Amino acid sequence: MSGSRRIRTDLALETTERFAEENTEIRGVEVHEEYDEEKDVRTTVVKIVTENGAKSMGRPQGTYITIEAPELSTPDEDYHREISEEISTHLRKLIDLEKEKSVLVIGLGNAAITADALGPQVVDNLLMTRHIIKEYGLRGIKHKKMHRISGIAPGVMAQTGMETAEIVQGIVSETKPDVVVAIDALAARSVRRLSRTIQITDTGIHPGSGVGNHRNGLTEENLQVKVIGIGVPTVVDAATIVHDSMAHLLDTLEETEQKEFLDEMITPNLYSMFVTPKDVDETIKYLSFTISEGLNIAFSQV
Repeated sequence: MSGSRRIRTDLALETTERFAEENTEIRGVEVHEEYDEEKDVRTTVVKIVTENGAKSMGRPQGTYITIEAPELSTPDEDYHREISEEISTHLRKLIDLEKEKSVLVIGLGNAAITADALGPQVVDNLLMTRHIIKEYGLRGIKHKKMHRISGIAPGVMAQTGMETAEIVQGIVSETKPDVVVAIDALAARSVRRLSRTIQITDTGIHPGSGVGNHRNGLTEENLQVKVIGIGVPTVVDAATIVHDSMAHLLDTLEETEQKEFLDEMITPNLYSMFVTPKDVDETIKYLSFTISEGLNIAFSQV
């Protein structure tokens, strides 16, 4: 639909859906979907396997796993535990954890802004072990083998005056982890996916890209170490809401008429506005525990 290309999303799944709506085939992109009816969890794996596919999708080559769980925003501990197990399972597929690893977890975002506080809150809930192992060895924690977990919430440029990538590069250079896991809040195309979707990717992450703040990415190319990105959409472009509310009307118009109508109705300032649910503070609390527990489960054993 005309105008949809201007609406931002960090989810690879939503990009493939846009092409499907336009009946456009994407070469070099593989999509596999599974649905667990008992858990009511839909998992979609999007693999971008060629440069052509990466160009069409506007994303790096790699694997993008999307877990859609409608009850994620509710305080159901058993359900959240099941999602934590799902996260753990997918992480173990993307990271070889058969041998001991040093893992650095980066909690991206601004802890002072609730919708952007997912990363810092996940780090707060993590079980850190690197310092214990370094100080006392594995005997100090009664394990023969264990992954060395460290983490940091580096804040945002307005707080530090530094690019997040600069801070992380310094830490990586000093601590030399085997893998970096970056957690961030994302932007979605669909309101129904807010706080109900988790994306896991082996292509890293670009802080602030969903809301138009383009920063240096945390990628394997930049950090010289494998980077896993985990994100949850917590905001949606305000223009999306206006666009979707007029969807049926737009379908009755020709393409040129659609463009003229959208240019008139969706003013430029709407593209700089983002909307988040009113209960986002409580939801972020649930989600941060769910993701941190998934990481703790994945990294608890070798």
